[in-house]
Amino acid sequence: MEESLGKLVLDAPLAEPVTQRERISSVDTLRGFALLGILVMNVTTFAMPGVFDFNPTAIGDIGRLNLIAWAVRFVLFDGKMRFPGSGLPVTDAPHVGDVIVEGPQIYGDGVNIAARLEALADPGTIVLSQAVLDQVRSKVPFEFEDLGEQRLKNVPEPIRVHRASTRQVQAMAAPRAEEVRSKPSILVLPFTNMTGDPEQEYFSDGITEDIITDLSQVSAISVIARNTAFTFKGKAVEIGQVAGKLKVGHVLEGSVRKVGDRIRITAQLIDAATGIHLWAERFDRVFRDIFALQDDISKNVVAALKLKLLPEELQAITTRPTLNAQAYRFYLEARAKLAVSWSTKDFLQSARRLFTRAAKLDPGYARAYAGIADCEAFLWLNGDLDVTFEDMLTNSSKALELAPNLAEAHASKGIALYVAGHTDEAIATLKRAMDLDPELFEAHFFYGLSCRDIGDFGSAAIHYERAAELQSRAYQPLMLLADVYFALGRREQSESAARGCLTRIEDAFGPNPEVADVLVMGAVCLVCLGENERAVSWTERAVLLDPESITVRYNAACTYAVVGKPEVALECLEFAFSQTPRARRWLFGTTKHDVQLNPLRDRPDFQNFMARLEADVAAHS
Repeated sequence: MEESLGKLVLDAPLAEPVTQRERISSVDTLRGFALLGILVMNVTTFAMPGVFDFNPTAIGDIGRLNLIAWAVRFVLFDGKMRFPGSGLPVTDAPHVGDVIVEGPQIYGDGVNIAARLEALADPGTIVLSQAVLDQVRSKVPFEFEDLGEQRLKNVPEPIRVHRASTRQVQAMAAPRAEEVRSKPSILVLPFTNMTGDPEQEYFSDGITEDIITDLSQVSAISVIARNTAFTFKGKAVEIGQVAGKLKVGHVLEGSVRKVGDRIRITAQLIDAATGIHLWAERFDRVFRDIFALQDDISKNVVAALKLKLLPEELQAITTRPTLNAQAYRFYLEARAKLAVSWSTKDFLQSARRLFTRAAKLDPGYARAYAGIADCEAFLWLNGDLDVTFEDMLTNSSKALELAPNLAEAHASKGIALYVAGHTDEAIATLKRAMDLDPELFEAHFFYGLSCRDIGDFGSAAIHYERAAELQSRAYQPLMLLADVYFALGRREQSESAARGCLTRIEDAFGPNPEVADVLVMGAVCLVCLGENERAVSWTERAVLLDPESITVRYNAACTYAVVGKPEVALECLEFAFSQTPRARRWLFGTTKHDVQLNPLRDRPDFQNFMARLEADVAAHS
């Protein structure tokens, strides 16, 4: 690199082509500026051999490119969002500004602001400033989403930030066709529950998830993710069509029947191109052999694909979170109950009892302790005086003690911190959970909630979107996504998310749900779509079904505020205030930034309410 290069100004529009006149005289210099002057990508070195595929003698041709557009093209199209040869995910944050080179040091406004923007970007996402977007919008075939103005640390003026379309980025990050073809690929369809009892769905779902997890441990197989696989649950599937759509060569399907202490599982591996069964078997076992049965399925699939398991892969497949079959069943049942409602005490208490029974049967079952902590967090938030903050932390800490790298345990601690109003700590803990398991629904969902409660609507939207993708039947993230889209001024997307939420609710609970928090969240979506009369009807039904629920009353307040019933909305908020002396930090954070309460903000009675709430939080901090 030429140390006398001095200062390259990139904060003016580059209408004139960049040429060697700017004294960019080597390939390494160009790399340095592209990677460090414009793009902050967690690297501290100038030269990265192999990053750019061009002939060094062609520097004149490269110089005639608009440097900013060229750099953004690199971000969007190089290496599937990964450092070449490393497999590490990249977060990208282009900005335009001064870049100063003095010897080995690179600094300046361009680097500083890009570094701050990079902090807003999650792994595998791209954010960029308005200054960059203005120069590349017509030069790269990407859609960009407006995340609004963001205040950045040590930057005096807010900067408008945009994000490259998550859908397009994910498509770019997906395995290329030649990579998929280089090793066997497989879709595991949700196994069918053959008991005839819908309440046993949790068991067949759990079996499917564990098989997906087991096969994902095998490096020689490409396995379609759980969230994609479960979009086909309960649907008639044409194997060839689905396989063609997902570009997989094989499909595993099966069924589960549990009667008393016996379990029967059938499984068949199908060659998607020919429809031929490569392997099929029926397993009749006593329930205590469930783990050996799962091992047998995974091993048979690997053998049918003519692959060999590496020793560490065999160990990963056969190592289970618990070896107690009954504890495993209680855990799966508890998790299914918890998924139904986070605010109905009957569901929460029932789930906690089941998690507790699992932990008693196997005191080393980390996931069971994490589940207990989750139930306690939601009970605590809903005013259960038998639960303390210390209880939540004790159980999540026990889970972490048993399994320090268990993402669910970190998420449980993050949830406890969130409901107690310790938002900054919650964000850090949930970030750790996402680092350990980027596909953990709870981590993304509660990270989104934490971001929303500090007014970071752009980040909240990213994580609600991801949560909605990870669990295709979860309605909660779409309701909250409608909320933050509205806050960001993205009205069409807000309405689309609201419709999606209602579709998921009706698919799971029918057109007239009878679960309180399902009704009240659906009502919030109905007001987004202007269906105020139906929204009020659902809200009144929700309060009637569970009049003591804090979260039901809070969401009811949101609906009443939007439909023009401010007095009723304030009554609901006052109820939440009176019943949550320990959760007022949470109540203050969510009330302060909830856009559906905006119709109340100019009212003296609401301002008085917020002043009392803030004073109480300050007094107990």
